[in-house]
Amino acid sequence: MRALKVDNQTIISRLDFATDKGAGERTRIGLLVLESDQTMELEMRALTHLSGVAIYHARLANDTHVTPDTLAKMEAELPVAAALLPPYLGLSAIGYGCTSGATIIGEARVANILAQSHKGVPSSNPLSAAKAALRCLGVTRLGLVTPYTPDVTQAMQDRFEEAGIAITRVGSFYEESDEVVGKISAQSILDAAISVGTSTDVDGVFISCTSLRAAGIIELAEQKIGKPVTASNHALAWHLLRLAGIKDEQVGYGRLFTTQLDETL
Repeated sequence: MRALKVDNQTIISRLDFATDKGAGERTRIGLLVLESDQTMELEMRALTHLSGVAIYHARLANDTHVTPDTLAKMEAELPVAAALLPPYLGLSAIGYGCTSGATIIGEARVANILAQSHKGVPSSNPLSAAKAALRCLGVTRLGLVTPYTPDVTQAMQDRFEEAGIAITRVGSFYEESDEVVGKISAQSILDAAISVGTSTDVDGVFISCTSLRAAGIIELAEQKIGKPVTASNHALAWHLLRLAGIKDEQVGYGRLFTTQLDETL
């Protein structure tokens, strides 16, 4: 310890210090959150609340009015937000937090943009994460819940079916405003999951949209319908953790987080 004189008056002791790996000594995950999202940060903190795991967020400009045109415009904002997460953080994985945005922009395009700022860092988005989760859960006939208008929901349905996942039941809240979607009650989301999931031609349910507060009803929904259920934030948290090499089991969030599945990411 050394003493330094400032302005010939104050004596400030210079303290010695040591450094360690900092927060996230096991892994650090980056997340691009929409400007309008009211739910993702809350749910992702809960879903990744593990010792040595740190999540770093950057906000991404978007329109609260959700249409194919407004979703497509987010492509220009992706590199801006991704660059706000500096390389010196040493991220192990990075995610883009918009299911419908990944649907319209394209999963491959999103991955390519993220790679420009974070070369060599594996990335995901809720649509890619849902596909990976559903493969692991053995779901091939899907009940889909969305908040979107039919044109956005249809585009998402097409992406799942292109991946070999048949959409056998669809339910939507028909809501264009992301501001409103963030306020849809958990009970309404649970009721929707049960509504599409009880059909005999459904193997499992996916609840789309990072603004929907779905993580807290996953386990109860699975108990009610006897089938696996996942959602945008739920699947993305799981996928990012697995991409970062973290496979801890977590209780309270359904089958996806409590079974060491043979996943093909």
